[in-house]
Amino acid sequence: ASQQAHCLRILEMLKASGAEHPDLLAAALLHDIGKNRYPLRVWERVLIVLVQALLPGRMQAWGQGEAAGWRRAFVVAARHPAWGAEMARAAGSTPLTTALIRRHQEIPPQPPLTLEDQLLLQLQQYDDRN
Repeated sequence: ASQQAHCLRILEMLKASGAEHPDLLAAALLHDIGKNRYPLRVWERVLIVLVQALLPGRMQAWGQGEAAGWRRAFVVAARHPAWGAEMARAAGSTPLTTALIRRHQEIPPQPPLTLEDQLLLQLQQYDDRN
C-alpha cells in the first residue's frame, strides 16, 4: 500500500509540473512494480536506507545473487528495476515505458542525450524526493 501511494504521489507531482508524456506517466505508476516480486518488510526498508547512507559501497555487492537470507532486501533494492521492466513488458507496456522503469535508479548522462534520458531525469526528480 505504501508503494502504491508513493507511485501515485510521483504521478500527481509530474502531472502538476505539466508533464504529459504518456510513457513517463505510465513509468511513474509502475517504476517500483518489481518490488512486488519480493515485498519488503518495514525493517528491511529501514535497513536499506541505513546501509545506503552509511555503507553505500556495500549496496551493490550485497545486491547480487538470490533474494534470500540476509541479502534479500539488498537484492530487491538492486534488482527491482529489471524485474519491474520485465513485468511491464510482459503486460504490454511500450518499449519507452519499459526502459524508464528499468533505468529509474541509473545515473543518466549529463546533459541528457535522448528523449528517454530527459524523461528519466523527470521521473527521478520526483522519485528521489519522495
